Amino acid sequence: MGGGAPITVQSMTTTKTADVDGTLAQVYALAGAGADIVRITCNEVEAAQGLAEIVPRSPVPIIADIHYQYRLALAAIEAGVQGLRLNPGNIRKEDQIKTVAREAKDRGLPIRVGVNAGSLDKDLLEKHGGPIPKALVESALIEIRYLEEVDFTDIKISVKHSNVGSMVESYRLLADTVDYPLHLGVTEAGPPPAGLIKSVAGIATLLNEGIGDTIRFSLTADPVEEAKAGRQLLEFLGLRERKGLDLIACPSCGRAEVDVIEVATRAQEVLEAENLPIQVAVMGCVVNGPGEAREADIGIAAGRGRGHLFIKGQVVRVVPEEEMVAALLEEARRLVEEGVEARLADADAGAADAAESDRLQLLEIKGDANRAEERRAAVAEVATGD
Repeated sequence: MGGGAPITVQSMTTTKTADVDGTLAQVYALAGAGADIVRITCNEVEAAQGLAEIVPRSPVPIIADIHYQYRLALAAIEAGVQGLRLNPGNIRKEDQIKTVAREAKDRGLPIRVGVNAGSLDKDLLEKHGGPIPKALVESALIEIRYLEEVDFTDIKISVKHSNVGSMVESYRLLADTVDYPLHLGVTEAGPPPAGLIKSVAGIATLLNEGIGDTIRFSLTADPVEEAKAGRQLLEFLGLRERKGLDLIACPSCGRAEVDVIEVATRAQEVLEAENLPIQVAVMGCVVNGPGEAREADIGIAAGRGRGHLFIKGQVVRVVPEEEMVAALLEEARRLVEEGVEARLADADAGAADAAESDRLQLLEIKGDANRAEERRAAVAEVATGD
């Protein structure tokens, strides 16, 4: 983590850690949704015992979340976790922090110094008059000094705040002060959609400034939603390769020939079920749709009872309105399997065949069967190379 490594997505289980099977099920769900790292609470002896069974069966690295009892950090290390999160606000004794650091160093485990505005050391609160950015950063620096004094430098840092502006300012100050990897998050962001908006506002602002190495959306929701949102944010910012669907759709207007919201919703449902790693566009009218969404891998634009299906802005098929979503799914599958260039070549050939058929029918309608037959013969001669 840090340097040139990809930015990672984190989340945290909500199960009781002693419930090994239940916790593992959630870990697997989080990994499937895009989490690269999963944090699990270690708040009692039974939790540490559960970690010993969970860690070897987990598909992703497990970080033990430690509060108050430094001995549980030592127990988590013995359980085989891949890292620790320590909160300087509730494990304050220097000798205890250094004891954990020595053990972690012997095992090659990183430690996240996880400062949180809601649990800041009371002395720092009194000194600064509240959980302001300077107070959060000072808390992190005190803990970092303890770690460095025992030659421990595998450190990650977070300075989370529930206020977006304070969170951004805290991380900017921290990034100007240290050179360790930073874990970004707006703490206690709340339920969606407000929690999503707060998280994106803070995390995306910093990522666009080049600040941050790992992220978590702290939502009052199923943690799978955290992992999905974090992964999507990195994909939308171009910081991770697209893993799943990216559906774009126009907001609709008076030109729309269909219910764009309904079509886009149905398209999202069927395409997400396929987990196709492509960008798909749903546009309400054919006037501007293909042009406005020409960068999409594939899309469909409605127009007077028909859907114009396009690839990279090039219309390849026209289907009845009621078949738009089904045709989009079919074409998306082919696109992923065959690739854009091959699919466009097939579409061009199909369009040429259709145009030739139209010309032949026109000749026959005009009563010129002889010319139609001559044309068929000429086309066949070219095709066979005679």
